[in-house]
Amino acid sequence: MQEIPEELANLLRTNVLAHVSLTEADGSLVTHVMWVDYDGEHILTSSPTASYKSRAFRQRPNVAVSLIDPTDPWRRLSISGRVTEIRDDEGLEFINKLSRRYVGAPYPRTTPREIFVITPDKVRPFTGRG
Repeated sequence: MQEIPEELANLLRTNVLAHVSLTEADGSLVTHVMWVDYDGEHILTSSPTASYKSRAFRQRPNVAVSLIDPTDPWRRLSISGRVTEIRDDEGLEFINKLSRRYVGAPYPRTTPREIFVITPDKVRPFTGRG
């Protein structure tokens, strides 16, 4: 596992949207814009239980995550990793935490959700031009 530099970890802890790419069953790639969090070791994201993303992460756990600082596009983070754990979002605590961060209010839907724990294998930090 590779560590994420602290000077870029804030991109994962603020309301910067992440691009999460996964492999389709036919081998093609698809990218989803997702809310994310960072626990100091893993990237965390969420989706409804039994959703397309949930099935895909179980079948093909390799993912890529990228984020770009909206105030400086040369400051960005690209991460390759694997979904190493999937757990229930008990009481929707996690999605409500993210919703308050990203939109300033609790998450409006109450359907069951899962949390996907992504372990970084390769981290590519960029902090400036060139």
